Amino acid sequence: MSNSDIAFIGKLETIVQERLKDPSDESYTARLAAAGTKRIAQKLGEEGVELALASTSGDREEIIDEAADLVYHLIVLLAEQGLGLADVAKRLESRH
Repeated sequence: MSNSDIAFIGKLETIVQERLKDPSDESYTARLAAAGTKRIAQKLGEEGVELALASTSGDREEIIDEAADLVYHLIVLLAEQGLGLADVAKRLESRH
């Protein structure tokens, strides 16, 4: 995994935060957030299940697609709660 791969995750987190602060009708992120925490959580759960099921198929591209959807929805949920991936990373580090 390269630094640019990881850097994009941070960039995506920034984009999500910007879209929550300045929502537009064209933004899926803004529409999802407007639907509320329950809907965001529902999408996160759906993507987790879809990733778990994809992993049983062994289809690499499907697994990557579902993992990407899961990470995106996790970022949205965290941002909506005033949290970020740095908070999660700190917790993981403290558990190490």
